[in-house]
Amino acid sequence: MEIAVFFGTLVVCLLIGIQIGLSLSVAGFVLIFAFMDGLPWSGVLSVLAQRMYEGADSFSLLALPLFFLAGAFMEAGGISARLVNFAQVFVGWVRGGLATVTVVAQMFMAGITGSASADAAAIGAVMIPALKKHGYSPEFAAALVASAGSLGPIIPPSIGMVVYGAMSDVSIARLFVGGIVPGVLLGVGLIFVCIVLAHIRQYPKGGTRPTLPLIAHAFREAAIPLAAPAIVLGGIFTGVFTATESAMVAAVYGFVVAKFVYKKLSWRQAFEVCYQSAVGASRVMFIIATAAFVAWVLARLQIPQHLGEALLSLSNNKYVMLAIINLLLLVLGCFLEGLAIMIVMIPT
Repeated sequence: MEIAVFFGTLVVCLLIGIQIGLSLSVAGFVLIFAFMDGLPWSGVLSVLAQRMYEGADSFSLLALPLFFLAGAFMEAGGISARLVNFAQVFVGWVRGGLATVTVVAQMFMAGITGSASADAAAIGAVMIPALKKHGYSPEFAAALVASAGSLGPIIPPSIGMVVYGAMSDVSIARLFVGGIVPGVLLGVGLIFVCIVLAHIRQYPKGGTRPTLPLIAHAFREAAIPLAAPAIVLGGIFTGVFTATESAMVAAVYGFVVAKFVYKKLSWRQAFEVCYQSAVGASRVMFIIATAAFVAWVLARLQIPQHLGEALLSLSNNKYVMLAIINLLLLVLGCFLEGLAIMIVMIPT
């Protein structure tokens, strides 16, 4: 009963347009007043403040606003066009080359921003008009950019991995290591699909085979953007700094590149980038804080145990359990953004 009330309240709040953090709070309050009799208002508000503070008070979560800031600085420096040109030299000459370039560029971008929306916005702004101009359908261009953008939370450094590691007490560095192979394999799979569809639909080729001078020029142009993930991940894997410290390194590197190397960032723009990054990070942090309050409510009512028992009553087979969980995530993905789903589901 408690599970039905919690998810029912949450879904209703989301459907009427209430922000995810407030929706979680409302669902938590409904559970308290429906199933926890005798708890006074003062006690509820005290628990709310305490749990929200404890939920956000995490050293690992300091990486969240810093990775937002690093991605924003690198994008302000105009790196997306440089990454596109770099990918164009190597894969742009095959049939469907522009589609392949889009995927490769977003794989590189994922190693800098760690965000699906940032990757899609940065590369999509450059590639969608180019794809349409060269005969690709608008539907294909939009679907390709959206699909390739999903590599952002998988290829490290990943904002989603930072949130998951902080909330579930898992090593963020190990999560980063675990995301490399799946991210690359997904990118290769998307490239394969692009090439197959390009031959079926007779999409055009994108240029000529690369020569050594072109390759050398492409490496010179993209060396600084490509160095960002190498510095961040190399520092983490070698133990020079933690995942949180790597976020600060990435933010400083992004600012120096945008301001002093490419000279495309004014001080006014730098302030705006910091402001927008702070707003974006605060939205996520508010959701994390309210999720900590809801996690306390769920634990008091033993909802995680009841939910686990309900799932185990369906099957004890681990593969069946994985299928059920993935089906649940697929359904939630039709209504919620990936990071919001993670924050909602991890406490339970």
